[in-house]
Amino acid sequence: RAARSPKMMENKVFLSFTFYSTILILKMYVVAIITGQVRLRKKAFANPEDALRNGGLQFYREDPDVERCRRAHRNDMENIFPFLFLGAIYSLLDPSPTVARIHFLIFCVGRIIHTIAYLLQLRAPTRSMAYSVAQLPCFSMALQILLATTPYW
Repeated sequence: RAARSPKMMENKVFLSFTFYSTILILKMYVVAIITGQVRLRKKAFANPEDALRNGGLQFYREDPDVERCRRAHRNDMENIFPFLFLGAIYSLLDPSPTVARIHFLIFCVGRIIHTIAYLLQLRAPTRSMAYSVAQLPCFSMALQILLATTPYW
């Protein structure tokens, strides 16, 4: 007799959310790895012990390219973490699987384009447009969550 999957894994919206969330978290890991590689290449270390290990205290310094990577990563945390909360709660509201998938896809693609634009220094307004487009599904999910929970406040 086959093992029955947990109820949560039967929720198509939650599975879609899980897929896109995992892609976004992997993207964040990639940005962290890129940051570390840029630090090594530019010899710009945040900690004196790392600088000493890699050539000397003169490399305990900031670098504009490293800082750009760090800003991209920080921007991810400021946007992806709220998406994880909103998407998880939204998934519990029993939305249309197609509509939910569109929400998750738009956010995911917007964040990927945002990161590419940030790291490759693409011309404005590429990064800000990607940011703005990715915010739309978040506002939509937040509004739907508020509408669904308003009777309980």
